Amino acid sequence: MSSATDDGDLTARANIRNAALRLFAERGPDAVTVREIAAAAGVSPALVVHHFGSKDGLRAAVDDHAAQAFDSLFAMDDQALAEALTGDGWGSVAEMFARAFPHGSPLPAYLRRLMLTNDPAGAALFGRWYALTRRLLDAMTEKGAARRGEDPAVRAAFLLVNDLALILLRNQVAAAIGVDPLTPEGITRWAKEVAAVYTEGAFAGAPGEEPS
Repeated sequence: MSSATDDGDLTARANIRNAALRLFAERGPDAVTVREIAAAAGVSPALVVHHFGSKDGLRAAVDDHAAQAFDSLFAMDDQALAEALTGDGWGSVAEMFARAFPHGSPLPAYLRRLMLTNDPAGAALFGRWYALTRRLLDAMTEKGAARRGEDPAVRAAFLLVNDLALILLRNQVAAAIGVDPLTPEGITRWAKEVAAVYTEGAFAGAPGEEPS
């Protein structure tokens, strides 16, 4: 999959939207003006208004574009996605992001803003991905690749949040481990350890319990 900001046919509308996406990801929509977006896109403010009506209209177009790009990562049936996440080439949502949105893409940073500011678009994405994670947990349980647990709702949320943490806390994780976790080197290190934790466990036993 190519970067979601490479539209092939970069029309004026797409060019403006992509400029807005990058600025919104860097500074947040409220801090960016139509004039700044127009300058970044190399067009006049009037053309921005012509295509989108207002900054709110442009923001809605950016949100829709980002949501389609994010959801396209999971554009396969649940069984096929379960195979992709549990097969020989073990992967994760974070790894899928790293492959789909290479270095320089503003989409991971935009997702951080959507999620961490309780933006309605971010809440809608989380809701869709949580529902998908519940279905995937069921599919992986049927395959014998996962345990449902006593509380599948909490387990699905835990698995989703663990994956999203690598994207939402990308800069902090990079500072901690010394490498960008969404680069090939970083995702390889991360995936290896996460797989070990998921399959072998992280602790020797319950608190206060002597290891066997």
